[in-house]
Amino acid sequence: MRVIDVRALRPLRYAASTLAAMLLFGCTNFPHRAPVEERSGTPRATVAAASPAVAPTTPIDLPKTMAPDTGTKPGYYTVKSGDTLIRIGLDNGQNWKDLVRWNNLDNPNLIEVGQVLRVVPPGVDPNAVATSRPVAATPPRVESRPAVVVASGASAPPSAPAPLATTVPPPAPTPPAPRDADDDITWSWPVAGAVATPFDEARNKGLVFRGKAGDPVLAAADGRVVYAGSGLRGYGNLVILKHSATYLTAYAHNQTLLVKDDQAVKRGQKIAEMGSTDADSVQLHFEIRKQGKPIDPARLLPPR
Repeated sequence: MRVIDVRALRPLRYAASTLAAMLLFGCTNFPHRAPVEERSGTPRATVAAASPAVAPTTPIDLPKTMAPDTGTKPGYYTVKSGDTLIRIGLDNGQNWKDLVRWNNLDNPNLIEVGQVLRVVPPGVDPNAVATSRPVAATPPRVESRPAVVVASGASAPPSAPAPLATTVPPPAPTPPAPRDADDDITWSWPVAGAVATPFDEARNKGLVFRGKAGDPVLAAADGRVVYAGSGLRGYGNLVILKHSATYLTAYAHNQTLLVKDDQAVKRGQKIAEMGSTDADSVQLHFEIRKQGKPIDPARLLPPR
């Protein structure tokens, strides 16, 4: 019978106990999940990590009735609530009938909010007309040295040659802006009375004249009637004359209108009688508009 030395087995027992401890530690710290069986037969969907929502990239088609908003571009206007073709024409210096033609409108009384209208003739570049102001020439600048004052009784030091004055040549003169042929219009006063209320761009876009009902209202310059009626709120019975591609005049609150659309008129011709339609007293509200913008008529009317 062979005798085994117990001391030789001690390393083996130590190794076995260490291995058992490691296995026990691994089982308690790294648990295994039991597999999940899908009894429905349908595979489970994979859930990805949460991420920010992404908007769809498919473009949205606008309805065909909506035109692109080009109202901010020169030569176009976007219709707003309360607008009429007469108002749009007046504000843009155009005949409302031309707006009908340029925009192929079937019914001039039917325009919609948001509708984009052409307010310049087709083929005309609205950016072509540019205005410039002459720049005043700067006077020449002369540099010189102060004079030397010599005390009485003292001999003057030898004088050095006096330096020449330095003159900065003036800038080249700016050529005058080309004169607009429309500025050659001969103007006259629309009534004989004095101005009761002057021009104010914020509150009164023209001149107000007081008078008696039936006083004559005269054309301020040669032109053609682009509107005669009462379809513009706040103006009463109104006459609008077009004098050129640039200038319009408006005569409001009349009692009687004596001209019709498209009629040619001469400066000083009686076109209406003063009244108080859509006003609190008998008066004439008179406007001059340059490219649709109200300007002070007193700047163009002759002195009295």
